[in-house]
Amino acid sequence: MPDPLTETWNIHNRIHLYLLDAIPEEGLAVALNPKSRTVWALFAHVHNVRLMWLKVAGPDLMADLPKLESKPIGSRADLRAALESSGRAVTELLERSALDGGRVKGFKPHATAFLAYLVSHESHHRGQAEWVLRFGGHPLDDKTSYGIWEWGVR
Repeated sequence: MPDPLTETWNIHNRIHLYLLDAIPEEGLAVALNPKSRTVWALFAHVHNVRLMWLKVAGPDLMADLPKLESKPIGSRADLRAALESSGRAVTELLERSALDGGRVKGFKPHATAFLAYLVSHESHHRGQAEWVLRFGGHPLDDKTSYGIWEWGVR
């Protein structure tokens, strides 16, 4: 049976990818105003914050994980590959934490709280992306809007 901590993380990351896959290409460039983040930049920020934590807690896991720039907007494939790679690195970090008494270097109190922190932070930005898409004229279809809540099948 998979470890519940890493299984939860992997479901969460697959939901990110599920949402990303459902966004029309032109939706990645949507922002509510010139000074706000585009949908692309919101996903890139999620990836980059993962890298920030990996730099502190598992720098060896950052090999071949480039930071994403928020401008210019790159391809969906590059964004997806980055989220997949940083997602795998966080999985490895969580697996290591289990071997280290449930600790994540640089984060208190423990790995479960670290997971909750990451899920909360990333879900906040996922919600922002959905909001930007809706009010930017590219609302998600109902299948995707409801599908992000189907953790048992993601």
